[in-house]
Amino acid sequence: MNLLNRYILRETFVAWFVVTIVLFVILMSNQFAEILDDAANNQIPRTAVFAVLKLTSLQYITVLAPIGLFLGIMLALARFNRDSEMVVMASCGVGSGQLLRPISVLAFFLSVSVAWLSLVTTPNASRQIEEIENLARENLQVGVLESGVFISPDSGETTIYAQDVQGDEIYDVFIEHKDGDRVIVVRAERGERRQDNINNKVTFILYNGRRYEAVPGEKNYRVIDFQEHGIPVVIEQPVERELPVTTKSLEELIASYDHEDRAELQWRLSTPLSILVLSVIAVPLSRSRPRQGRYARLGIGMIVYIIYANMLNIARSMVVRDEVPQWLGIWWVHALLGLFGLGLLARESGWFSGHFLEVRR
Repeated sequence: MNLLNRYILRETFVAWFVVTIVLFVILMSNQFAEILDDAANNQIPRTAVFAVLKLTSLQYITVLAPIGLFLGIMLALARFNRDSEMVVMASCGVGSGQLLRPISVLAFFLSVSVAWLSLVTTPNASRQIEEIENLARENLQVGVLESGVFISPDSGETTIYAQDVQGDEIYDVFIEHKDGDRVIVVRAERGERRQDNINNKVTFILYNGRRYEAVPGEKNYRVIDFQEHGIPVVIEQPVERELPVTTKSLEELIASYDHEDRAELQWRLSTPLSILVLSVIAVPLSRSRPRQGRYARLGIGMIVYIIYANMLNIARSMVVRDEVPQWLGIWWVHALLGLFGLGLLARESGWFSGHFLEVRR
């Protein structure tokens, strides 16, 4: 690779890296707020916040890589136009086709990396996130206690609070339990939690406390001091949830003939393929006139990308609904945009005009 190609490759890589990092920080800051909200609502364990954030970041990198490269190429080549470097390159015989060579090297290695993320790493990350969320739901249902947190393991019939939790030992305990029309409130110095997996029941054994029992609206109530008192809580059976298709492995998708699975497989393969298609489109699309600003073509580029992304989503929905043959799938979108990019590239290289002159002669 000569000096000019290395220069183009370096400038394109830097622009891609900066754009991707900026988009990544914006999206992850919003995702971090959502994860904290899920942790506050006990949808994920508080200790798993950063683990979920790390796994989610892998999914975002896969999504951002194509658009990051597309905008990075356009910004890098737009700077060449603004600084008249493109004019110098053209005078030396460097056209759009020659510009694509070093850019295609970056696009190829990035496509291979994204293919690994899309086909292997991201599904594993999605599966781990689902496991963390399922564990949080199961823990909430079986009455896992946290210090200073109210929980209700049986959909509101029983509310439990412990000031301090050390394993199955709880201290400074408050329990409110509904038994028909009666409301039972118990305060105790300490207690312990005993799990009965066979009968799907949890029993809280409390020590040195007081029990209040009454029917709301009536004056009569009972107060009982105790040294040891057991409160059984029947836990609801966890609901089995079907894992989303995004968590399925590559082997499972290849072996499946389900329309949704086939659409998911094609979608994962589309991510690295879109990097190659967008790199071809970005080179001719970034060329601007000398008096145009650096970002003159960026708006057109964003429109092209939005149309491309929407067409992919529409094609995916058509595959899921079995409205197109499986061999056609969503590949026609890549073929259409690829031909569009090659057409722009040929026009910028003067192929059409040269061919026209030859015909005239």
